[in-house]
Amino acid sequence: MKTKLSACLLIVCAFCLNTFAQTITQTIAKNEIKVKTEKASNTQFFPLSELREGMKGTARTVFRGSEPEEFNVEILGIVPGAIGPKQDMIVGRISGGSSDRTSVFAGMSGSPVYLDGKLLGAISYSFPFSKEPICGITPIDQMITIFEKNQNIKIKSVEPRVFSFSELNAATWQPNLPKNAAVSNTILAGTSASSSLAVVAGQAFQPIATPVTFSGFSQETLNLFAPQLSSVGLLPVAAAGGAARIAPLKTANEKTLLGGTSVSMQLTRGDYSMAASGTVTWRDGNKIYAFGHPFLSLGTADLPMSESHVVTVIPNLNNSFKLAVPDAMVGSMTQDRATGVFGTLGQTPKMIPVRVNLETSRNQQETLNFEVAKDDFLTPLLLNIAVYNSLTANERGLGDSSVEMTGEIKLKNQQSIKLNRRFAGAQAAQFASLSIALPVNVLLQSRFADVEISDVNLNFVSVDGSKTAVLERIALDRMEVKAGESFEVQAFIRTNTGKIFSQKIPVTIPIDTPTGALTITVGDGGSMQQTAASRQFVPKDLSELVRTLNEIKKGDRLYVQTSRETRGAIIGSNEMPNLPPSMLATLNNNRTAGGFKPTVLTVLTEQEIAPAEYIISGQQNLTLEVIK
Repeated sequence: MKTKLSACLLIVCAFCLNTFAQTITQTIAKNEIKVKTEKASNTQFFPLSELREGMKGTARTVFRGSEPEEFNVEILGIVPGAIGPKQDMIVGRISGGSSDRTSVFAGMSGSPVYLDGKLLGAISYSFPFSKEPICGITPIDQMITIFEKNQNIKIKSVEPRVFSFSELNAATWQPNLPKNAAVSNTILAGTSASSSLAVVAGQAFQPIATPVTFSGFSQETLNLFAPQLSSVGLLPVAAAGGAARIAPLKTANEKTLLGGTSVSMQLTRGDYSMAASGTVTWRDGNKIYAFGHPFLSLGTADLPMSESHVVTVIPNLNNSFKLAVPDAMVGSMTQDRATGVFGTLGQTPKMIPVRVNLETSRNQQETLNFEVAKDDFLTPLLLNIAVYNSLTANERGLGDSSVEMTGEIKLKNQQSIKLNRRFAGAQAAQFASLSIALPVNVLLQSRFADVEISDVNLNFVSVDGSKTAVLERIALDRMEVKAGESFEVQAFIRTNTGKIFSQKIPVTIPIDTPTGALTITVGDGGSMQQTAASRQFVPKDLSELVRTLNEIKKGDRLYVQTSRETRGAIIGSNEMPNLPPSMLATLNNNRTAGGFKPTVLTVLTEQEIAPAEYIISGQQNLTLEVIK
């Protein structure tokens, strides 16, 4: 019995000891795993606090093809607050490998720099015309921190802005793109003469230019739009090659967009390709960090992010640049801020399909299909460039021409915006492309949250030569008329060849028109719109804005108006003539302000004259008396 009891006690003790040992082992293992995880997360980046002048490391970027090459980086020092508040810049000198041939080049932005195998940051800034290959490096911690802070973007609701018809009929337009600021040239003022930084004192850090590769675009188009692109740090580069194929999103794998590889933001793809190129700094799962400086400071964005390969880096005394060609789209660039751009693999960006049908002056039919990135700032500019190129690449670039345009801008859950215009003269192509860019710009800048352009369809007929004419004078068949009666306006028109012809236009006076003077105005749509009482308006909703865009007068034809002095008001974009005194008193009440604009001229009748063979411009007025 004692023997059995002793045996049981021994078994229980052995079991307890084994369980205790397993518990201790598991606890130690968990702690080891935890330590290893913390160690890995803390040591993959080189701490800025341990950085010293003279340290040497390596950087990686693609000089040709798709495989990154290494070159050397020597640390010259740190400039505190150079990029922004609590955003320091590391200054370095590159050497070795292919960098000896290219120096710092456009498209190098984002190239990762390593010290002791740890990621330090991204090459992102340079010195224009520097005799040495000096670069500015954005610390990786700053690139990650700014995007971690912006995970939950707060969007404040805003009121719709004021629009003017002069804005919609403008002959020129400059996109209001955010500008990349240079780092102040005073940041090195305290540098000692013996410091390695003395070599760059007095100069200004500039974000390394971002090359934008254009495929399918003429040199004339690049020359026209280059100043707009260069002003925001983009370097237009003409690329020989085919179009960027429209294809679905490619599934990323473990080799997609690793640090040092080339990355492109596809602004357009299809028969036309515009792609801005840079370098990936770091990939963390599906998160991509690149550039090390802003692309366009767009903030929240949704631009196509693609793999790309480099044809070559072209050495240039002014600014060497990378000639890159976009490959498959693998995600979306969703953030564009002070210390770089941030993208997400596997996320499909929104694009706007565009179809252009062109009948050339040689009776040839051309059809172009492409997509443009959806962005409040970029989309109007991209459409302007692409449509202008569609016309000039297929027609002569010198001399007068005439362009007839029809089409529509389709909107989700709204009526389409109808396009029907004619343009003539040496700048016909420029006016035609603007007539698409301007309404799109108004829509995207309207501040209405429900604006979504589904697609754009355009049809153009182009002919050589220009048929324009000027409205010289008008005449009336009588100077007095009774309410309800009709009279005739005769318009005398001189063509650009000197020929004069006239057109008779019958006009009927409304039966309820009071006695007094009437103003008879004949003019082209643009000039009539400029003199309208509602030349500025604030739409109450998107539907009203769309309706107003569809009601804009056309600049290629004549309109006839009868108007008289009266008391009225403009509310939103609607003219309300002949208001009773009680209504005017309510609007002018001391307890109310804003929301309307008083008018003293009321349009009684208006008619659009069918377009003539010539595009007529000009405006003339006469006075007619309404009698009993």
